[in-house]
Amino acid sequence: MEKRWVLKEKGDFETVTKLQNELTIDIHLANLLVQRGIRTFEEAKSFFRPQLTDLHDPFLMKDMDLAIDRIEKAIHNKEKILVYGDYDVDGTSAVALVYSFIKEYYNEVDFYIPDRYSEGYGISYKGIDFAKENGFTLIIALDCGIKAVQQIDYANERQIDFIIGDHHRPGENIPKAIAVLDPKRLDSEYPYDELSGCGIGFKLIQAYSQKNNIDFSKIEKYLDLVAISIASDIVPITGENRILAYYGLKLINSKPRPGIEAVLKFSNVCKNEESIDDGNFFFKRELSINDLVFLISPRINAAGRMETGRSSVELLNCDSIEKALKVGELVNNNNIDRKSLDSFTTQQAIEFIKSDEFLQSSKSTVIFNPEWHKGVIGIVASRLTEEYYRPTIVLTQSNGLITGSARSVKDFDIYDAIEACSDLLEHFGGHKYAAGLSLKPENFEKFRMKFEAEVAKSLTENMLTPEIEIDDNIQLKDINSKFYNILKQFAPFGPGNMSPIFLTDNVKDAGYSKVVGNNHIKLSVISPDVSSYPFSGIAFQQAQSFTYIQKGFPFSICYHIEENEWNGKTSLQLNVKDIKFE
Repeated sequence: MEKRWVLKEKGDFETVTKLQNELTIDIHLANLLVQRGIRTFEEAKSFFRPQLTDLHDPFLMKDMDLAIDRIEKAIHNKEKILVYGDYDVDGTSAVALVYSFIKEYYNEVDFYIPDRYSEGYGISYKGIDFAKENGFTLIIALDCGIKAVQQIDYANERQIDFIIGDHHRPGENIPKAIAVLDPKRLDSEYPYDELSGCGIGFKLIQAYSQKNNIDFSKIEKYLDLVAISIASDIVPITGENRILAYYGLKLINSKPRPGIEAVLKFSNVCKNEESIDDGNFFFKRELSINDLVFLISPRINAAGRMETGRSSVELLNCDSIEKALKVGELVNNNNIDRKSLDSFTTQQAIEFIKSDEFLQSSKSTVIFNPEWHKGVIGIVASRLTEEYYRPTIVLTQSNGLITGSARSVKDFDIYDAIEACSDLLEHFGGHKYAAGLSLKPENFEKFRMKFEAEVAKSLTENMLTPEIEIDDNIQLKDINSKFYNILKQFAPFGPGNMSPIFLTDNVKDAGYSKVVGNNHIKLSVISPDVSSYPFSGIAFQQAQSFTYIQKGFPFSICYHIEENEWNGKTSLQLNVKDIKFE
């Protein structure tokens, strides 16, 4: 698929050169900082050396004082507390965090993960009934609940209090809970509104610790769970999230909890398979946010997709590696089943789209099959968005309703488009780029047509072409170990602070480029006009360009810079995202 290259506007020249001189770094690195809103030496110091002391006071969050008062009252009166969360990674990590924290200081606490198939997303009546039948009088809901107005009314009628900790967009009415912690509330004055659901949970235990004189060092051990949630829920890694992710990653790399060790045993990132069994766990390389997204998150998610999210919480809270390995094997098997199922379902969906003239000519994809497994439709929606690059909704049938997941393309707010069709929906919620929804079967065709009309109104042609956003234009001679060592300190990378993509024009084959693995190019390139040494690169899935490269035609490349280890030697290489010929 053809990609559109967009070169970011350079930072203000005076600001860039001033920062370059103050930090004594390459001007291109100074430009990257200014593009990220970092304009002074002090701001750069905070960026490169995040400090936990820079986390915001949790009591700045609206209703936090009410939440802590209610938890203290429950503990004082020996009430039973139920920690409730969604079945995805953000929800299960949030539950694991808050449940295990409370458990340290108070024994009358349990947790509840709703069943994806019988209860669906969010706070369920079944979950409230479970609490009533088992004597729970306080429920702490995490990563869900901001739109559960009727469910909270139902709980109030049964004398069950709720504390809601959510990070999704609120509806018109806020539920009548004891406390509603959500920085996206319109009446919120909290300084940062992009926390994950688990991040909200961390702010809750931070507030409790602050009020009860529990040293912050006692809660640092939970930052690994927050980092996993930040990575998996694809929230911006800026501001407070950057601090939390930075220290969470350090913890995972230095002292991973048993449940994470067990997950990583199945991910081929430990130096030797036996080391995990004697408690000496070593990684082949430093783990990044990408590793959390692609190695840890799918396995934790798989339990909730295929069986029960309760297994994920149990895994994350295992206190021994022996127990973690047993639960981890179950979760990994769930992930293997999930991969097979989502691959099969994606292929079915692609075949259906190819045979449907309306879908082929639409600006959106809305596709429904009552037989599809509810646990994989979100993944399938992501796959179809990659394949066709347009707003996509994949739906199946569950408990008499059509239910599904939505994914979007850059700059298109799919939540707003779904909200415009809310008269046809039973429930919906989510973010700009991902959402969930449910509707009655008789409303499917009306919804499909109305959603397509909403998309067509505001989706531009540019949005239908995948975009590569390029940070700066540099020469190959600019790249050296000093440049890369500073670049590494821009991590952790993610939304709001993506790994920089560079552009170099007019490069040529140095004579050693070749096709590897059928469809990839192992590049060796030079810049003839600046007398550069040959530079190695890898261009995945781009073998179609090899004929022109081999003939010596000049071309432009956009790429990440990364380290490559081979036969015990580490060198810099270009991870080429796209190639264009002059």
